Amino acid sequence: MPTSPVSSPASSSERTLLETFLDGCRTALPATLDGLDEEQVRRRLVPSRTTLLGLLKHLTYVEAFWFQHAVTGASLRDLGVASTPDRSFVLRKDDSAASLRAAHAAVVEASRAAVAGRPFDEVVTGRGRPVSVRFVHLQVLKEYAQHTGHADILREQLLAG
Repeated sequence: MPTSPVSSPASSSERTLLETFLDGCRTALPATLDGLDEEQVRRRLVPSRTTLLGLLKHLTYVEAFWFQHAVTGASLRDLGVASTPDRSFVLRKDDSAASLRAAHAAVVEASRAAVAGRPFDEVVTGRGRPVSVRFVHLQVLKEYAQHTGHADILREQLLAG
């Protein structure tokens, strides 16, 4: 039986629960690259641009977009990420598992810093409309959950073939 990532979910605060589940996803997605070579993490197994490495790059964009762009107002250009979600899947020749893991880890740390001490009810701007810091956490958690599932399936296909 799976266990909860927190010792006592019933008595944990909303922030503790959301941050714990988000951190679990932040770890799970990069772990899908473990033990695979550069060719495998770049291999396209579906008609879209979706690859394991592309998913990591996309979630780095998602972190930067929501936790820094939406919360702090930093421009996407200044953050060094793609200008659109679709472009965030595009891999450059110099993108590697190591470089994108490092970029992801750096963005996660910046994300944590951006929301440290901010109340969940604080209103920020997300995609041109007001949203709460709580919404930002839930949106990013949703993205990780969806794409980590994709990554699990891609990894399974790579290891089977």
